[in-house]
Amino acid sequence: MSEKDLLKRISVDPNICFGKPCIKGTRIWVSLILDYLAAGETIEAVLAAYPNLLKEDILACIAYGSAVSRENYIEIAFAL
Repeated sequence: MSEKDLLKRISVDPNICFGKPCIKGTRIWVSLILDYLAAGETIEAVLAAYPNLLKEDILACIAYGSAVSRENYIEIAFAL
């Protein structure tokens, strides 16, 4: 599935979840799914916690995070 197809699974609506990016048809924030994955959860564990989601929804969240990071970045302190 292409990035373009995956990103069609994400919606941003100012009337839903304060305009935060969500998985289309849900109120599940993209950031929530990315937080789970960043904390070490597997895709399978996320799917078990949210049985109404598909693997493609999780991949869409990753694709969204990747697309956003191409345009924006967060300053991270450099430490030795």
